[in-house]
Amino acid sequence: MEDPVQLKDEGNKYFQANDYENAIKSYTKALKLAKDKALQAVLYRNRAACFLKKESYAQVASDASRAIDINPADIKALYRRSQALEKLGKLDQAFKDIQRCATIEPRNKNFQESLRRLGANIQEKLRVQFSTDARVQQMFEILLDENSEKEKREKAANNLIVLGREEAGAERIFQNNGLPLLVRLIETKNPELILAAVRTLSGMCAGHKARATAILHMLGIDNICLWMSIDHEEISLAVCNLLQAITDSLTGEGKKEEHGKEDALVLDTKKDLRKITVHLLDMLPNKKVSGQGRDRALNLLNKNVPRKDQRNHDNSRTLFVVDNGLKKILKLAGQIPDMPSCLPLTENTQLTASLLLNKLYDDLRCDSERDTFRQTCEEYIQSKIDPKDMDKTLHAIQVVSGVLQGPFDLGNQLLGMKGVMEMMVALCGSDREIDQLVAVEALIHASTKLSRATFIITNGISLLKEIYKKTKNEKIKIRALVGLCKLGSAGGTDYGLRQFAEGSTEKLAKQCRKWLCNPAIDARTRKWAIEGLAYLTLDADVKDDFVEDEPAMQAMFELSKSSDKTILYSVASVLVNCTNSYDVKEIIPELVQLAKFSKQHVPEEHPKDKKDFVEKRVKRLIKAGVTSALVCMVKADSAILTDQTKELLAR
Repeated sequence: MEDPVQLKDEGNKYFQANDYENAIKSYTKALKLAKDKALQAVLYRNRAACFLKKESYAQVASDASRAIDINPADIKALYRRSQALEKLGKLDQAFKDIQRCATIEPRNKNFQESLRRLGANIQEKLRVQFSTDARVQQMFEILLDENSEKEKREKAANNLIVLGREEAGAERIFQNNGLPLLVRLIETKNPELILAAVRTLSGMCAGHKARATAILHMLGIDNICLWMSIDHEEISLAVCNLLQAITDSLTGEGKKEEHGKEDALVLDTKKDLRKITVHLLDMLPNKKVSGQGRDRALNLLNKNVPRKDQRNHDNSRTLFVVDNGLKKILKLAGQIPDMPSCLPLTENTQLTASLLLNKLYDDLRCDSERDTFRQTCEEYIQSKIDPKDMDKTLHAIQVVSGVLQGPFDLGNQLLGMKGVMEMMVALCGSDREIDQLVAVEALIHASTKLSRATFIITNGISLLKEIYKKTKNEKIKIRALVGLCKLGSAGGTDYGLRQFAEGSTEKLAKQCRKWLCNPAIDARTRKWAIEGLAYLTLDADVKDDFVEDEPAMQAMFELSKSSDKTILYSVASVLVNCTNSYDVKEIIPELVQLAKFSKQHVPEEHPKDKKDFVEKRVKRLIKAGVTSALVCMVKADSAILTDQTKELLAR
């Protein structure tokens, strides 16, 4: 059996050699064996010295306290605890310890110097604290006084926001009854005061789990979601940022690093996070929620539910949303903006819902989870298909459209459901314009890949041509044209795989450019012209014609800077196509000869896709203002700016 005194000596040697890890191990072993109280005190004191060298201040204070419990006059333990407490920010307790040291050894210069320094630091801390308390009080008085000058109120609001971002300021606001005062500011219904209060709360929550938990409970998730639901872009965004700050703090993301400080004890946050998720899902089908609020809820779900790292096997948040909220997301994806019963939406809402469906589906780990997802979608769509109620059926087809814009493989499976394609064909032939509009959009989204577009190419072209010729509604006409554009580009950049007759593609592109440049047509419809060009610009003749048309390029750039972010991918695709920035497979001469010999198709390069033509197109795009458009696009703070879109823009 080992001797505790020998282990202590061994630890001392390690300490003198600066090997603090092994010294700690030796002292810890000795403590398990030591029965003598005096020896225990020495071991705790020595281990505290090791922790002090390692800057583990909480453990220093703990070990030094145990030594002091055995021997209250242990001057080394008192001094080490004082040093640790000072580093932990507990100046008053550190001062008491150093005061006892100075009493035991009044002539010790180190103790006297530490006593003076700590005394000065405490005085400064009290001065700042009282000063901060007074400033906080003064700010609230100015903000809540309706007779205050506008300039003074604005300055007080900005100062409060800055104070909320500082740890000391945030803590003073929190401790001095600041939360009820901030809620009073929100209840004034003055937008400037509401923004100041919400932004201050965001600063107070950032990186502080205990405070974020307390703020969430005191404000109530119901109230936070209610504030986010209002039809005011800035306020809705500020409340969204507040909820994100709370979520980050509860999950431990965005945590502020403070070396040596101990975390406050906080209850398990899973319940709070789940409650936030439930309330966000409830916002999606709620008629009282504004379009802005709905977008914020979708963005928060997009950001916080699916796993960020696939190496983490826990996808329980996604499974919870699939079980409790998938039908709510599908209801939102199936909204038809031109119908009277439509929920309040923005131009970005439905694509953001499709992206959420895609992220959730990608986050599933096995076939059984994907089958549950698919079955829920099928049940929902089946419950809406009713030949006697065309409005319900329209909603079902719009849901399929929404899924096709998200997890395409799943959307393709839903297209194969009994009655879906038949209803799409029937809607194309309907006299109601809204029926044609929904059916045409569904056909467009269904024909994404050449191998899967065979049915649509065979049957869809005649349907789309018929609608294009018959309808007088520009909205339907332009969508039918985009469908034809999409099918016309099914061969990609391969010059030898053209779907339409020579010259047809250029005619389609010319019509798209004409609509794009027409300011009399609403922006939502004009964006479909860019969607059409995104497919047609795979053709080199179309690329050359487009860069020659400066008004068309500038019209596209202006739309890319608008609040409608659904346009980003199409604009990025047009730019990638025009600059030939897409991936091109290397053609190996031996394989070409082999393909010709076996009478297989060999991809052909268009003469206008050669380097000098590409360089001319790039110069024309720069001249038309592509740089400022790209800057605006990459700054978009939306879930719609996906990694895929970012990758296209980076090219």
